[in-house]
Parts: sequence; C-alpha cells; structure tokens
Amino acid sequence: MNKYEILYIINAGVADEDKEKIVQSVKTLVEDNGGSAQEPERWGVRKYAYPINYKQEGYYVLMNFEAEDALPKKINDKLIIDKNIVRHMIIAK
Repeated sequence: MNKYEILYIINAGVADEDKEKIVQSVKTLVEDNGGSAQEPERWGVRKYAYPINYKQEGYYVLMNFEAEDALPKKINDKLIIDKNIVRHMIIAK
C-alpha cells in the first residue's frame, strides 16, 4: 500500500449538500477499492490564483489515503468526467 494525497476543487456554485455528496463519494471510492482514507479536510471556498472557466473561486478539499498502485488512476478517471470538479491533483507521498 502506498500513501497518496488528493486535492480537488468543487465548483463553488454547487449546493452544500451536493458538495458533501461529492466529498463522500471520493472517500467511498477509495474504501470500496481496498484503500483506507482519512477524513477529508474541507478547506472551504477560496479564491483562485487565476480565473478558471470565468469563475473566481472554488471549494477546496484535501484527503490523504493509502491504496494500491492502480487506484489513483481509477480516481483520476472518475474525477475527470465529473462536471462539478474543476481541478484535481493526486500525488504520491
């Protein structure tokens, strides 16, 4: 098992209950595929360094997790197609 960190930005215009569903779905994805995830750190709405899709701010979430080598690719594939995720980054620790 390798240690990873994921930081993703949810569109700030999404309703609070939908933001929570997205956060829980990412955590569940890790746990359902044999990994272990820590409780996500919700950084809240923050201003972007530069406009993204004509928006100035987004809802940031950071989560540490442990998983096998193939899981980050699965998470990446899921987050790319999610319209509510503006950006994401997964790094190995």
